[in-house]
Amino acid sequence: MAVKEFCNREVVIANKETSITGLAQLMRQYHVGDVVIVESKNGFSEPIGIVTDRDIVMEVIAKGKQVDSITADDIMSRELLVAKEQDGIWTMLQRMRAKGVRRMPIVNEEGGLEGIITADDLLELLSEELSSLCMVHLRGQKREREARA
Repeated sequence: MAVKEFCNREVVIANKETSITGLAQLMRQYHVGDVVIVESKNGFSEPIGIVTDRDIVMEVIAKGKQVDSITADDIMSRELLVAKEQDGIWTMLQRMRAKGVRRMPIVNEEGGLEGIITADDLLELLSEELSSLCMVHLRGQKREREARA
């Protein structure tokens, strides 16, 4: 299964000059825990970093920094782990686990942002698949009982 089939195409984005307050307002408005930081490049938005709600708490609030003087550029994660649209779910999951990241932007062949997938998205997908697998077993038992009655 390719990641493009399951990623969320509605990604909240901002540029690196966006203030911390602006990022927090975006997170609140769209009910998300992250904002992908992008730069325009060749007519598309290229992801260059990500800021999470945890980044704001750990890097700004907990350190007592002045919120007004800090931008996304100051705290964004720059070593951004991305997946290509055609990458498989299993491969992507292994990469997320290896790097300890919970969110991964999805890019097209040119590096343009196409979506995002999170650990929560993957948990939902995998739980649905496991539930379907359980139903195979239960329906098999039912079918067997009916056939042998």
